[in-house]
Amino acid sequence: RIDIDPADFVAEVDNPYFPLQPGTTLVYRSQTPDGLEREEVHVTHETKTILGVPCVVVHDVVTRDGSLIEDTLDWYAQDKSGNVWYFGEEAKEYEDGELVSIDGSWKAGRDGAQPGIVMEADPKVGDLYRQEFLPKEAEDLARVMDLDASAEVPYGSFDGLLQTDDFSPLEPDVLEQKLYAPGIGTVLEIDQGGVRNELVEIHTE
Repeated sequence: RIDIDPADFVAEVDNPYFPLQPGTTLVYRSQTPDGLEREEVHVTHETKTILGVPCVVVHDVVTRDGSLIEDTLDWYAQDKSGNVWYFGEEAKEYEDGELVSIDGSWKAGRDGAQPGIVMEADPKVGDLYRQEFLPKEAEDLARVMDLDASAEVPYGSFDGLLQTDDFSPLEPDVLEQKLYAPGIGTVLEIDQGGVRNELVEIHTE
């Protein structure tokens, strides 16, 4: 098990590959087989204390062709070394305006769930780390594949990107590539079907 000491954590999340500046909203778009999806990731000014650690609350909303399909709150905190930890999520899925599922929701310290690392302080190619852990519910892992990847998305063209492959033993056929730009965070996600979730714009309050 992972022992969490609140004294090991700092107030801000400023890891270059995963900066969480309150008031920032990143907007993504993807053309899926089911329709056009838009995702808004908003870093709130709120915190939620989990295992004694104040976590930044990130509100993630996904719509498909204008209809709400996902509404999630994610909780992150950074340790003194610069690693960003993931302490859980409250995930809600909707169909036709109705809440249909909260599968995937978990909170560190509850029902045996443990926090994981969502971004390392000093990523190196080949690194493998656990992002979340609640047996049979949330078992995502990531492996660092590249530190100098390139990508072109509506927001711009990027070099020097960190690329990870994200996967889970719960869904062995599912693999997602994520590309992170220093100072911004995620700029592109590509699922195993080739669907690209691309950064379109960034707003700051």
